[in-house]
Amino acid sequence: MTLRVAIICGGRSSEHEISCTSAGGVLRAIDRNQYEPVMIGITKSGKWTLIPDDFDFSIRGDVLPVIAEDGVPVAIGPDGFSINGEKIAIDIVFPLLHGPYGEDGTIQGLLEIADIPFVGSGVLASAVAMDKSFAKPIFAAAGIAVAEGFVVREGDWAKEKVKISAEIATLGYPVFVKPARGGSSRGTTKVSSADQLHKAIAEAHSFDPKALVENEVRGREIECAVLEIDGLPRASVVGQIEIDPQFEFYDFQAKYLHSATSITLPAPIPEKIAREIQEQAVKAFTSLGCSGLARVDFFLTPAGEVIITELNTMPGFTATSVFPKMWEASGVSYQEVISHLLKSALRRNNGVLGN
Repeated sequence: MTLRVAIICGGRSSEHEISCTSAGGVLRAIDRNQYEPVMIGITKSGKWTLIPDDFDFSIRGDVLPVIAEDGVPVAIGPDGFSINGEKIAIDIVFPLLHGPYGEDGTIQGLLEIADIPFVGSGVLASAVAMDKSFAKPIFAAAGIAVAEGFVVREGDWAKEKVKISAEIATLGYPVFVKPARGGSSRGTTKVSSADQLHKAIAEAHSFDPKALVENEVRGREIECAVLEIDGLPRASVVGQIEIDPQFEFYDFQAKYLHSATSITLPAPIPEKIAREIQEQAVKAFTSLGCSGLARVDFFLTPAGEVIITELNTMPGFTATSVFPKMWEASGVSYQEVISHLLKSALRRNNGVLGN
């Protein structure tokens, strides 16, 4: 008997388009002998719609897929999903949503109320991981090194620019300014001098009224994927991100539009450090109370220090995304990763007391 899986993508966040590409990857790879996919899109305005069979999930040049506003409406409530008042049976939800209104605990809470099993972390872990300013002290308390920095709220910045600018200067330039609750590096700016600061903070605040300012950590960008297999979090082979020199850092353009990044698997680092990063990745996963999957990003400094940058509870999920690539290098295929996630969703109680 096949199980019906609602693959939900799009959403109201700035990562709408990347969510669509992730959904396309899962749709192509899911095991049709075990699962029947039902594609549901959330438009940029927040409407839930049934995605037509001929929808193009691919990136064409610089044009990314977007969920149209005029699709067949889908409703969800405490009794589950329905179309035109008729209930549709859904066994599992795969919420391939990135950023606010999807990866931040909001849809997870809705699905918990509807008592529908879903892939990924629950409300608390999703919300905390989404907000880097909350995740960092939890990582630090678990003994994981974090970058120096602090939060700049939009209201405080409007009243105390001079004071806050002076505090930022104590970190030493360059610094990175980013939305505290953003993803895919959207709204992130490398600031090399004080005269660039105001523009960078305005850019971050255009995505989130809470910006995070951190000192630059020089080193290799290292990533590790965590996947629950048979109820236990396991770490993948560690990978090193390689960035085309034309890009100053791993920004949105470099990640998605210009094929400017690649990953070296396994990372060309000593085995002892690779094991340390794997251990830190699992520790970060458990410290936040995560479930299902996560991609954990680190810097490895020339002195050998491992510094966590973030944990992503729903990373990019196309066949060529970093998360599946790391598991492929670890001997677990893209389809197998999807199947592990769906099985863990059914096994786990992801309610308010479930994790």
